[in-house]
Amino acid sequence: MVIIMFMVAGRGEAQLKKNFYQSSCPNVESIVLQAVLAKLNQTSVTIPATLRLILHDCFVLGCDASIMIASPNGDAEKDAPDNLSLAGDGFDTVIKSKAAVEAACPGVVSCADILVIASRDVVVLAGGPSFKVELGRRDGLISQASLVSGNLPEPFFNLSQLTAIFAKNNLTQSEMIALSGAHTVGVSHCSRFANRLYNFSLSSPVDPSLNPNYAQQLMQECPQNANPEIVVDLDPVTPQIFDNVYYQNLVGGKGLFTSDEVLFTNSASRRLVKNFARNPRNFNLAFVRALRQLGRAGVKTGSQGEIRKDCTAFNS
Repeated sequence: MVIIMFMVAGRGEAQLKKNFYQSSCPNVESIVLQAVLAKLNQTSVTIPATLRLILHDCFVLGCDASIMIASPNGDAEKDAPDNLSLAGDGFDTVIKSKAAVEAACPGVVSCADILVIASRDVVVLAGGPSFKVELGRRDGLISQASLVSGNLPEPFFNLSQLTAIFAKNNLTQSEMIALSGAHTVGVSHCSRFANRLYNFSLSSPVDPSLNPNYAQQLMQECPQNANPEIVVDLDPVTPQIFDNVYYQNLVGGKGLFTSDEVLFTNSASRRLVKNFARNPRNFNLAFVRALRQLGRAGVKTGSQGEIRKDCTAFNS
């Protein structure tokens, strides 16, 4: 495994550091790891669910665990239409990790940091690179469904749209391409890509960028007007392993979403996709750098925010 150290950056995130809890909760990372392992032993969905959760959190109001807040009125961030497909196992991973940490170090470690630690852990447990994480975030005080719209990438996005929405979070196009590699694990509902299989255009009912054999496979798994509960693997080759096969799939026309395959069909991003497809080490290094940068988005430190006692509720 590749070992990468997270370095401290400028601006507000300068207060983040890898040994932030060295004195106040020195065993926090091992405590979270044990909780993540226990959850993973229950279901493999833990891995993609937790990875997806961190992006959905950080892209709205920054990495402040605002995605975790539950609302009886159904108007919290997690209740937004773009977040309804988030698997409950990702939330449960953070909630159980927080409970374990609170038992050892009450009122010390933020839910935002626990999500970052757990996201690193699931990458490692799926066979990906091992790395140190920057910590020191505080939890946000706002969670509103109305703030989500327009702030998350969609499966139909083209390269310009993807680049723009990642740039809003200080992520470069190269970092966007690296983070897209998280689609090496996880699943999607048929409805998220059915437009590529049926009535794509007048001249081509099926998206011509799809490998014909892969398109046939998808149509078998997702017939027209398929049961909305049906899901398929984002990576049809090694769906349980964090590796660079995602990029090899793109080269072979086996990117599930438009937003996946466009990374190869667009000449502006094709070269890096081919690089990651050939060089797993290059992908691992780039993914860790990009995940570190994602973890710095809109962070609250110092006296900002709070340290929640319960990840699903603001402190009273």
